Amino acid sequence: MFFPESRFRVWLYTRPTDMRKSFNGLIALVANELREDPLSGHLFVFINRKKTYLKVLYFDRSGYCIWAKRLESGQFLYRSDGNLKQALDWTGLKCLLEGIDLRTVQRFKRYRHRSEGVGVLK
Repeated sequence: MFFPESRFRVWLYTRPTDMRKSFNGLIALVANELREDPLSGHLFVFINRKKTYLKVLYFDRSGYCIWAKRLESGQFLYRSDGNLKQALDWTGLKCLLEGIDLRTVQRFKRYRHRSEGVGVLK
């Protein structure tokens, strides 16, 4: 498993993706559909129509990497909010990969450090 840095974001592309796409096809989706910079180091997650195959694309300072996972049974389940892309945190990505249904998970408020983009209450 990879251990990304804390400054990355995870973007889930919520439309079904043709998994025959490799580096260039997924980079084009990131740039043209998601309107994100594929060189940013963020993780971009793509799932096929049957929700049985997942690819993660990211740039690691020296080149692009693709991680793939194919399920032998079951589906990748996620909560879709109707947008083209959905932000996930590291825990959300791990839950998605492990088969935990994100639609039924109840999240409770937790402290977030100021560097994570949320201000600290005074």
